[in-house]
Amino acid sequence: MSNKFPKDFLWGASTSAYQVEGGNVNDWSDWEKNNVEKIIEEAKKYWRPWQQEKFPEMFERDNYICGKACDHYNRFREDFDLAKEGGHNAHRFSVEWSRIEPEEGKFDEKAIEHYREVIQALRERGIEPFICLWHWTNPLWLGKEAEKNKKFPFYFSRYAEKMIKEFGREVKFWLTLNEPTSVIASGYISGKWPPGKKNIFTALGIYKNLAKAHDEAYKKIKNINPDSQVGFANILHSFEVYRKNNWLDKIAVKVGKYFINEKFIKLTKKNNDFLTVQYYFHNRFRFYKKIINKKSEVSDLGWEIYPKGIYQIIQDLKKYNLPIYITENGLADANDSKRTKFLKEHLFWVKKAIDEGIDIRGYFHWSLLDNFEWDKGFWPRFGLVEIDYATQKRKPRKSFWEYKKIIENNGL
Repeated sequence: MSNKFPKDFLWGASTSAYQVEGGNVNDWSDWEKNNVEKIIEEAKKYWRPWQQEKFPEMFERDNYICGKACDHYNRFREDFDLAKEGGHNAHRFSVEWSRIEPEEGKFDEKAIEHYREVIQALRERGIEPFICLWHWTNPLWLGKEAEKNKKFPFYFSRYAEKMIKEFGREVKFWLTLNEPTSVIASGYISGKWPPGKKNIFTALGIYKNLAKAHDEAYKKIKNINPDSQVGFANILHSFEVYRKNNWLDKIAVKVGKYFINEKFIKLTKKNNDFLTVQYYFHNRFRFYKKIINKKSEVSDLGWEIYPKGIYQIIQDLKKYNLPIYITENGLADANDSKRTKFLKEHLFWVKKAIDEGIDIRGYFHWSLLDNFEWDKGFWPRFGLVEIDYATQKRKPRKSFWEYKKIIENNGL
């Protein structure tokens, strides 16, 4: 088998508006200011001694206030120059709804023009734009439990309609929602993200509400521009049983797979032109307990590195017979000691799936830049490009150049 990927394969990286732009005002910026002390106290209990020692900034208030982030809102051309220098031919980013529609029903033409310039900057550099319309943040006027709001599908599809009318000629690929199950799990079950609720029955209702929002947005986009390609960005976990013949372990895996990997696809299956993979987690279940192999490498966040998991997930998606894009895959690695190996080993398994006939059309590493990692703040470093937050200086890491070699070779 050749090590080459398909001729028109898309190579790039991803970002999200709130995590890199700076200056956003939305439900998350409101929530973080009211919860920063609580997050710091929880960090003292949650993170292991080696993490606390390596990243003492996790106990500083400023770590959890997004503020100007990477100032990407003003420096996007500089960042896209880096993407081009790295050989990227595609880039996934999100549009910040709270900028576009700061008041209900009132669209900000200045913000729209800004994102038009972002798209043009990508096109000028020969980079295919992938737009994500919702990466977890909501305008303040939607309220503190926006995803629960029965009018959320109406509001969201109206916003999607506005975006396709504005950018439909320049943008072919559209992602409606980013990782809806992450918001359901962390915002409405564990309560660690906004709105901080813990109600499984509410969470089950939000599956349907977000699926309806996706479906209605999909129809609006396709009605206006039938040639658009529309999907949603889906976090998918790799699962395995700890004890191969234990029925309790098997039940735990089956339940986890259904609610994390399968339910949202099934709810929206008629309204996806492609499927996506966002892979970070390998779950080895001993009934309700997650067991990490002590011999496995882990990221700075303590997440197990398990490259074969991406292959297993892709195999599970084969039955839907739709094109697949890897829209996120990466790790927190401040020293950049594991990222190159991570890239090569995950891409080995992606290529194996392609060789077996699965239609995979692109890979987007998470992330182009170090960024604000939500409730963890700035200390986890996911970027191919290192950011000095004090000076906003950009510095490509060694893995940035190794990824460039892979792209230039169109393979390993």
